Amino acid sequence: MTAHWQEQVSLKPYNTFGIDVKARYFAQVQSDDEVREALAQARQRGLAVMVIGGGSNLLLTRDVDALVLHMASRGRHVLGDDAGRVVVEAEAGEPWHPFVQWSLQQGFCGLENLSLIPGTVGAAPMQNVGAYGVEIKDVFAGLTALDRHTGELRDFGLEECAFGYRDSLFKRNPGRWLILRVRFALSHRLQAHLDYGPVRQRLAEQGVQAPTAQAISDAICSIRREKLPDPAELGNAGSFFKNPVVAVEQLARIRAEFPGVVAYPQADGQVKLAAGWLIEQAGWKGYRDGDAGVHRLQSLVLVNYGQASGAQLHGLAQRIQADILARFGVALEMEPNLY
Repeated sequence: MTAHWQEQVSLKPYNTFGIDVKARYFAQVQSDDEVREALAQARQRGLAVMVIGGGSNLLLTRDVDALVLHMASRGRHVLGDDAGRVVVEAEAGEPWHPFVQWSLQQGFCGLENLSLIPGTVGAAPMQNVGAYGVEIKDVFAGLTALDRHTGELRDFGLEECAFGYRDSLFKRNPGRWLILRVRFALSHRLQAHLDYGPVRQRLAEQGVQAPTAQAISDAICSIRREKLPDPAELGNAGSFFKNPVVAVEQLARIRAEFPGVVAYPQADGQVKLAAGWLIEQAGWKGYRDGDAGVHRLQSLVLVNYGQASGAQLHGLAQRIQADILARFGVALEMEPNLY
């Protein structure tokens, strides 16, 4: 066993829910070579491998009988700056929000709406993370991933990633690709996205008439801090359920009984429902069962008040799913990966 492998390591510091389960083996990797070495050793020993970054999209319900590979690579730099288009690259282990703030400090626009999202750069394309009208696919310029089957590196373009709503090729093929670094197409010129959620209203309240990218970031950070608990203070994984996409006919049936239903038209003719609204209408906002609960300010967020197990949180999520299906005929899908 190499020196940087550890045995029976608590994963509590490595998942934002703060679930205290143990990894049979644990290793932090900071380079491509360390990743390859760890994967090779795991194969030799017949061990499964779980790759984690910030642990912000993970619900652990049991001990992990595997090698947990923690991506700790660091690095961010500009690859090209031509005619207003800037391509920046960051290593997978870079924390996401500090990377966003770094890009803004360089005068680059494009990531401001994705401020204060927990997690790492490498995890962002997995879920095609998004917020306030912008998704990773909108600012994506490519990524480099390791094929865990062959050990070869491969570069992916936008179309090859098959991004969807909180979805990608990488999420649909767990265990195949390990993202090593990601590239983003940014700009010196701001194209503001202000019409999703209360961003424009918050800027007006702050007296900002001609917003900069940094001002938009600051506004979104203030909104998120009011609505979402800090994982360092209250264990959570951000939004726990995806906003469901349904047919117009189903929306009409729901609206007939619940006129206030919140819905957003989609390009394909369907509509996206606000999962938080459904959960709140069903009375779950602020609900608590032991140390597992629903946040009192944001019904999309499940929280660990201290000693909740992953199984308890999963059980609460299942009860909410069953209730929403019974009340509205809508199936909610969990965002975090379940282990």
